[in-house]
Amino acid sequence: MKPDTVGLPDSLGGEVIRVTDTDGDRATWTFAADPNAVRTARCAVREQLGRWELDGVADLAELLVSELVTNALRHATGPVGVCLTRPAGRTGVLLVEVSDPVPEPPHERVARPDDEGGRGLQLLARSSRRWGHRSGPHGKTVWCELAVPR
Repeated sequence: MKPDTVGLPDSLGGEVIRVTDTDGDRATWTFAADPNAVRTARCAVREQLGRWELDGVADLAELLVSELVTNALRHATGPVGVCLTRPAGRTGVLLVEVSDPVPEPPHERVARPDDEGGRGLQLLARSSRRWGHRSGPHGKTVWCELAVPR
């Protein structure tokens, strides 16, 4: 496991609070509650999936992480965690998780055609194999499983 480090390479803008374990089958990051976190999270996800040679799922993973981090920033005031996992024994699956300090579950709503927002969870539900959330004493995690092309 790679030890905690401060920041990321200059290509990601250095807006990351901490990077933990980008080796092996799991990569996690913690981002400050800042609008730049969305862009930085997208870049981190794309770079990690490139290292894992999972470019075929990178566009979708990047889009969903962007939506979930945006939701977290809109509703939370603390740091946002992002985690990618290639579950052991489950080839063809990528687990994507985004955490924030607000324990209330996300609420899916139906966006009208002229609404500027409100489509993130619909997109997540339609684009992933399955998705859900779990709440705990320190907030919630919204997760989804993506099919990895062979």
